[in-house]
Amino acid sequence: MKLTFWGAAQTVTGSMHHLAVDGRQFLLDCGMRQGRRKEADSVNRNLPFEAEGIDGVILSHAHIDHSGNLPTLVNRGFRGPIYATPPTAALCDDMLRDSAYIQEKDAEFVNRKRQRRRSDDLVEPLFRLADVETTLPLFRHLRYHRKQEIAEGLTCELFDAGHLLGSAAVLLTHGSRKIIFSGDVGRKNLPVIKDPEQLPPADYLILESTYGNRFHKQDENVSDKLCGVIKRTAARGGKVIVPAFAVGRTQALVLLLHELANSGCIPKIPLFVDSPLAVDVTEVFRNHPDCFDAETMEYVNNGLAPFDFSSLTYIRKVEDSMKLNDLRGPFVVLSASGMCEAGRILHHLRHNIEDPRNTVLITGFQADGTLGRKLVDRWGEVNIFGEPRRVRAEIVTMNELSGHADQGELVDWMAPISPRLRRVFLVHGEPSQAAALANAIWARYRIPVETPARGESFRLA
Repeated sequence: MKLTFWGAAQTVTGSMHHLAVDGRQFLLDCGMRQGRRKEADSVNRNLPFEAEGIDGVILSHAHIDHSGNLPTLVNRGFRGPIYATPPTAALCDDMLRDSAYIQEKDAEFVNRKRQRRRSDDLVEPLFRLADVETTLPLFRHLRYHRKQEIAEGLTCELFDAGHLLGSAAVLLTHGSRKIIFSGDVGRKNLPVIKDPEQLPPADYLILESTYGNRFHKQDENVSDKLCGVIKRTAARGGKVIVPAFAVGRTQALVLLLHELANSGCIPKIPLFVDSPLAVDVTEVFRNHPDCFDAETMEYVNNGLAPFDFSSLTYIRKVEDSMKLNDLRGPFVVLSASGMCEAGRILHHLRHNIEDPRNTVLITGFQADGTLGRKLVDRWGEVNIFGEPRRVRAEIVTMNELSGHADQGELVDWMAPISPRLRRVFLVHGEPSQAAALANAIWARYRIPVETPARGESFRLA
């Protein structure tokens, strides 16, 4: 058995791990690399293996940095099964279509500007909607706790990772050997979804390390902090611009804002979810209440809609999105993408980031090189669609809603897996995060830890 790390290796995005066993080849995730544009584009376009030689993909969850390069894999010749939970498959149906649409439209926008400057340096989308249409029929549903033989002698079982609707940690069994791929590990008491499940002992663990050297703040209630941001921005007549992942983060924020509006904590100002994807994804959430936690189920059991209330408007049409540019504050707008790399959020930032009355609220991890990371790092000027913009809006970060476990939570999550662990591989983290987590794992469990580089391979005995 051979394990090779091609994505999310000493970096956070582009999850992709290659497992070869008995002549069969599988990918654990097939994510899109995000960050520095030219570097990410090159990595995404140039697959490091023959796509038609891959026998199957096991998908941990639907976030684009884990699923987003599936259409490229298919475009290059892959035709095997893609194993995923039913919610993950449903989310990918919406997300991959949306990704193709955004890429095509952003390429058209940039190319029009370049053609006006008589530039021949035109851009081409990574993949198109036709590639997505070829990808979607390859999905095969695999429910939690049901073992599936995906090759002779190789079984797969999924457990709830508590990170996103339908997210899974993967247990692979080959003979006596057991390998666990964590996907992204969530946290206890996140809004909407259930807590991460415990997994059985295993020999090898591929573990995410996004927040490997951090501990989430527990000293301020997330609702109080969100209430404060909205109240002070509204008081100065400003707009709260929230780059939010359309899947998971948007629904969690909507539920919290629903609660704040009901309690009277925030003023009655309009809230817009400006993302066709978020509109579609919210419908997927509504269709899978079996994944809801007890608090969200209270809404359902009481006949209430957790993701709908009077001051909330979902926006699908481009022309309605553009009208927000001329609408005076105060109001709140949630729009994708969460790292400010594509889509309508770029237009909202372009129109509002230079106004000191406004607030940009960052609610999740921002990968190195992304526009969101530059805002978190307090850059005074950023480029949006290739044009410089002064950052005069208030920038607020709120990591309390992070869907990733911190160092202590990751080390604790490992406990039931640890008794027979022979080695841990840390992925999906910047080097400093992985190094700190490796030290914490060694200190508690005395288990060898590897932080593989891109293309590095390991034989699993």
